[in-house]
Amino acid sequence: MPTVALFAPVPIEHLRDAIAVCEAEGKVAFGSRAWEVFRELDAERHGAPVDVYIYPSGDPKSEKLEASWYGRYVGHVESKNGAHSEGMRLRPPSTAKYPADNKGHWAVFWELDQIRERPAIERISTGDFVGHKTGKQYKKNFVPEGPLIVGR
Repeated sequence: MPTVALFAPVPIEHLRDAIAVCEAEGKVAFGSRAWEVFRELDAERHGAPVDVYIYPSGDPKSEKLEASWYGRYVGHVESKNGAHSEGMRLRPPSTAKYPADNKGHWAVFWELDQIRERPAIERISTGDFVGHKTGKQYKKNFVPEGPLIVGR
């Protein structure tokens, strides 16, 4: 089992739509420009799924800096001219209202075969995560701006 996890921000509107996509298709895909992170993560995980702790960005109701969503990472695919190789089938429908989101914006799409909101008791403060390479804990007011590999 990998000793790493992924800690990533995802807009709340896409998280809400992602549940139905994952249930219907068996997985859901989110876009990223951080292709290096996913190549490194794939090298570290040796084909095993990896826990993903998700910070719901853009949530006007949330005042807490916490990973309140969970997913299970199963791999990434390179984009084809910025779009997912399977078109919109694995993408949250909410991404369609952003034209660049599915037409040239992303370098890779990272895929989850599980996604859910975590109960309040299971939520993790963003400052409780530890950098994979540094071994240092993030500050209590840390807000992730992109996907990060963290220790488990």
